[in-house]
Amino acid sequence: MKVRGTRECQSCGERWSYYDTGSVECPACGSLRSVGVDDERKLHTATDARLDLTEVREAVDERPLREVAERAVEVTRSFTRGHGFIDGGRLQPLSDTYLAAAELRSVADAVGRATRVDDEEEYYFLSLLRGADDGNRPNPAAVPESLRDSRGLAYATAVESYRDELRTYLEEYPDTAAADTLGRLRGHVKRARALDGDVPLEESESLVAVAREVGRYLVDGDETALARAAERLDGLE
Repeated sequence: MKVRGTRECQSCGERWSYYDTGSVECPACGSLRSVGVDDERKLHTATDARLDLTEVREAVDERPLREVAERAVEVTRSFTRGHGFIDGGRLQPLSDTYLAAAELRSVADAVGRATRVDDEEEYYFLSLLRGADDGNRPNPAAVPESLRDSRGLAYATAVESYRDELRTYLEEYPDTAAADTLGRLRGHVKRARALDGDVPLEESESLVAVAREVGRYLVDGDETALARAAERLDGLE
């Protein structure tokens, strides 16, 4: 949506950035009576949500693994739900934190529903939990075969969300070359989701790389990045 970035409270006169808070509530007095005062409306879909897994990590030694996994799902869902990538008209990258949160949500869901979790699966879940809020993504080689589809589905879903945001951005700033590349990406994302993420890990990484390259092109005008995205797609076809 397009919004005015600066809001003014009609109760106390306080001004603040909607882009920073994502709220029309006055941070000074709590009033909901505020108005936008900028002349220009800008695309804005981002939220001020931050991923904080401290509480979940603290529960590891105190609660059963299933309960820890269920709580991890709740926290990561809250972070990723409605997460936008356009901040005050500025396109943001598909971050490692978002990807790690998406994967943790998917892996935690699998762990929480499993009748039996082996040591390798538990270790991988805990490694994600340990570093996701710092944007630490485990190397593909570390992913247990039994959780490959969890990672694949998480990444396909994350790329789909980012692609949708890029399409929104292109409605405001049209670019035929970028739109064509995103059209090609859509088919591969749909396939990965239809297979519930059961695709090679290399393919999942390629989908992420293509989305990031298109984003880099739109932000920096780097035509080499768009060419790399096309080459990656060629390799998937």
